[in-house]
Amino acid sequence: MSFRYAWCLSPNKLLFLIFTVLSFFYAQAGAQIPVKIDDSTPHQLFSFNEIDMLEDVSGKLTFGEILTSQVQGKFKPNTNRIPKNEHPSSAYWYKFRIGHNAASSNKWMLEFFDQSITNLQLYIPDGFNSYQVKHFGTDYNFSERVYAHKNFTYDLENKSNDLLTYYIRVKSPNPVSAIIVLRELKWFVGYAVSEYFIFGLFYGMIIVFCLYNLLMFFAVKRRQYLFYVLYNLGIGLYEMCNDGIAFQYLWPNHPSANIYGFGVALFISSIFGMLFTVNFLYLKSKAPGFYRAVLVFIGLRTLFFLACIYDTRLFNLKVIELLPLMLVFSAGVYVYRKGFKPALFLVIGYGFLLSGFIVKILLLLKWIPYGTLVYYSLSICFVIEMVLVSFAIGSSIRSLRKKKTTAQKRIIEQLRINEKLTQTLNHELTAMVEERTAEIKQKAEIIEKQNIDISLMNSLLKKDNLELNLNIEKATRARLTAKVPDFEEFSRIYPDKESCFKFIADLKWQKGFSCKKCNNESFLAGQTLFSRRCTRCGYDESVITGTVFQNGRIPITKALYMLFLVYSSKGTISSYKLAQILDIRQSTCWTYNSRMQRLFHERKEELKKAGEAGWSRLVLD
Repeated sequence: MSFRYAWCLSPNKLLFLIFTVLSFFYAQAGAQIPVKIDDSTPHQLFSFNEIDMLEDVSGKLTFGEILTSQVQGKFKPNTNRIPKNEHPSSAYWYKFRIGHNAASSNKWMLEFFDQSITNLQLYIPDGFNSYQVKHFGTDYNFSERVYAHKNFTYDLENKSNDLLTYYIRVKSPNPVSAIIVLRELKWFVGYAVSEYFIFGLFYGMIIVFCLYNLLMFFAVKRRQYLFYVLYNLGIGLYEMCNDGIAFQYLWPNHPSANIYGFGVALFISSIFGMLFTVNFLYLKSKAPGFYRAVLVFIGLRTLFFLACIYDTRLFNLKVIELLPLMLVFSAGVYVYRKGFKPALFLVIGYGFLLSGFIVKILLLLKWIPYGTLVYYSLSICFVIEMVLVSFAIGSSIRSLRKKKTTAQKRIIEQLRINEKLTQTLNHELTAMVEERTAEIKQKAEIIEKQNIDISLMNSLLKKDNLELNLNIEKATRARLTAKVPDFEEFSRIYPDKESCFKFIADLKWQKGFSCKKCNNESFLAGQTLFSRRCTRCGYDESVITGTVFQNGRIPITKALYMLFLVYSSKGTISSYKLAQILDIRQSTCWTYNSRMQRLFHERKEELKKAGEAGWSRLVLD
């Protein structure tokens, strides 16, 4: 139709023609675009209108129902670069088409990136209007995968030139992304090797930082290094869970651990990150307000973790980690402004980490487009933060070293000053001592003359006192024989255990020592008071062995007085009377009294001739 002919059309026909053309272009723009297998393009990401999606709110639609024309009409073109499950309670269906190429000389595969998907079902067409289903996800053991790789993979059959439609059903308790990639196998192997090499470098850095700070902890014994080690281990575990490495290497046959991996890792990194900040910045002394706030956050974070254990869906609230991070970042800024210079690197490191969290949140809110750099932004920020915090620790060590050096210099200077003062004082004291010594010598001569006179007087007084004591003792002993003294008077002569044992020892060995075992006459002091030990056989003989007091259970002072009372009463005193005088049980007094009276009556004739010291004859049994 020529241009001139178009002008000849009626207005209604012209409007109809324009509407038809616009509808055609709109349908072409909204139609799903297939991804074609092409050897020149070894890597293709499904995005935008290459994917149609359907949200199954009930989560109960079967694949047979999905294939019906009624449900097919509900599929909508994807308007984002990467589709995402907005509602964890729903099941999401994704539909994409692949233009196969039998002439391709390469092997092709599908790769699904989000490693946190719990259940992914891939429906593969066979070209004859039938499908087979493959199951992937963290609900299945890692050993069930075709390739030992962190991502989910499926090898495509590429033996025809058909345009085939594939379906994916994704159900996960946490928000996940449907990152679907068509890849050539050789390209995948090279990419996987490079990716795992980078992972090795990343986790190797974490291990190196942990070992370094662990050695610092053992060397310096400061808890902040141990807290930083545990913080880095928490970060490493979180990244391993995020990358799927933890499932591959730590718990491949325990898929249920994936539910708690993220939460436990974030809890460890959050708690020990705050504890490290408290110790490194000396918040208790430098910022008491922030110190109390951090302790409150540690308590709240612990309670939230316990709630997550009870309801694992709360683990998805990862954005809560932004709050403690903002708190420690603010504390670092405050302490740095107060003059603590090592806090600068910590603040910058936490700033990068905070930026990484913000980028992740913006990506979650779809305010920024998806990209590889954006996807790994938090991991990159973790690495930068670790390096900067290490600089902060090094700066802190240098600061402590500088303070130590300054303090040592001050000590050395002070020691020099003290030495000069000591020398000056020593000179002055020497002069004073010499002067004082001369005075003392002069006075000593005078005192020496006085001491000679005093010593003469003392010797005379000592002689008089000795004679007086002997006279008193004779008088006292005479009184003992003249009348029966009370216990108080008796105790003046035999006041204690030592005086009593000495009296008995003098009686017992007045003719010399002779061993009861071997008749040896040489002895040494025994283990008990006034006992004697034979130098030949070692027999240790107690002072009361072979006396009336042997095996006695009452104090020797009272036992000796009791013997004196028995002798004074000529063996007539009763045990009742003895119990009153000595304040001892009557039964005990009866035992002793019976024994002593028996001995008294046996030696009655001997005692009459003994005179004043007759009562001492009753001591030896």
